[in-house]
Amino acid sequence: MIDTTMIRILGAFFYYPPQSDTLRNVYSVLGELPQLCTWDNPEKIQAICTSLSQTQPDDISYDYSILFEGQGSMPAPPWGSVYLEHDNTIMGESTAAYRDFLQTKGLVTDTGIREPEDQFGLMMMAVSALAEQEDDSAVIALFEQHLLPWAYRYLELVQQSKTESTFYPSLAQITEIYLKSLQLKLELSPVRAELFR
Repeated sequence: MIDTTMIRILGAFFYYPPQSDTLRNVYSVLGELPQLCTWDNPEKIQAICTSLSQTQPDDISYDYSILFEGQGSMPAPPWGSVYLEHDNTIMGESTAAYRDFLQTKGLVTDTGIREPEDQFGLMMMAVSALAEQEDDSAVIALFEQHLLPWAYRYLELVQQSKTESTFYPSLAQITEIYLKSLQLKLELSPVRAELFR
């Protein structure tokens, strides 16, 4: 149904700290992302991905702390509930609904810390896990009901973020293009949700 490598790599970069062991050997693979799917503008995608692959973890540590850990004002909070809940609450009703969905599919997110399951990177990796289990209906449900209703707004805000490096805005651009192509390919119809951010 989908290439799990691409979505897992993108999800990992939207979740793990830049210096993590998980990402340490993955930076160079970013230059190979253009070969993992068909792109409308392959030259542009290759240029962006080549630039991403040359990033040093220390170059994006500060940006990561702002975008994902909340150092200062978060320009693009990575949790779905912030966009879907009227009061921008973390761990709101939408998070509970997503948690229930994961449990019905046998996926339990245990990262070792108490955090919302609707974190963008975690959700991308959950898509990958469901795709690897060949649970196509669950992949579609996760996209349509839980991720895509807010993902494009989140990625837009990441792209607009004033960061020291272009890494995360560029990664968000690639991810948006990829998700839009998947939406067309899989004929996904995301739930129309009012966004509050």
